[in-house]
Amino acid sequence: MKKRLLVLGMAIICIFGMTACGKAADESAANALGITEEGAINYADQVLDSVRTIVEQEMQDQYANDAVVSAALTSWSSAMEDIGEFKSITDHEVIVDKDGATIHVMVEGTDHDAVVEILLDDQLTLTGITTNVKYSMGELMEKAALNTILGMGTVFVVLILISLIISCFVVIPKIQDAFTGKKNKETAEPVSVPAAPASVAAAAVEEDLTDDYELVAVIAAAIAASEGAASTDGFVVRSIRRANTSKWKAN
Repeated sequence: MKKRLLVLGMAIICIFGMTACGKAADESAANALGITEEGAINYADQVLDSVRTIVEQEMQDQYANDAVVSAALTSWSSAMEDIGEFKSITDHEVIVDKDGATIHVMVEGTDHDAVVEILLDDQLTLTGITTNVKYSMGELMEKAALNTILGMGTVFVVLILISLIISCFVVIPKIQDAFTGKKNKETAEPVSVPAAPASVAAAAVEEDLTDDYELVAVIAAAIAASEGAASTDGFVVRSIRRANTSKWKAN
């Protein structure tokens, strides 16, 4: 088992580290990078086969320090959830320019097909591997609709929360005022009521002067004396009112 893993590891290192094959070197005049279409296809197939083997044997942790290979393994693992089981490689597309090469490997799966994109720089060094699942138009529309609903739902939920928070700003001061008023009422000191003016007090006393029998007897005696009567039997005092002193003038 160890021998097989060692051989597999050496093969993977050779595949990911190579730049061009012998046949590509012989046909370097065909393109500026020195790689033929056939050599690029063979290289892409070997890279994809290595990625599949690593994922199937769950050896991803051994390549965690290699950013390019680790990203390629993660992309393939995620895509396999939609691809299903790998069936075969159906086609290739090679694009070469002065900046490098791009190799597209068409993959057929039991659930979905996919395109594995392999990127090489101008030195034919592997810079990236990405697996893109091919979805039908109906599936793309469904995903777009779900994303739209999710986005709009999130916006509405946030707006509702904001409106609830704003409504609390109206209620909080009322609650605060209620607690503050109750506290002030409990701690408030008694308020002294100012005394009524003398004229108001006198007016209030005037209404009850007839109950002051001594005062009534004195006034009745004074009236009888001023009339020359010997007693107060000839008249009855029914009410007593304060006279307007401003009308009294000294003779």
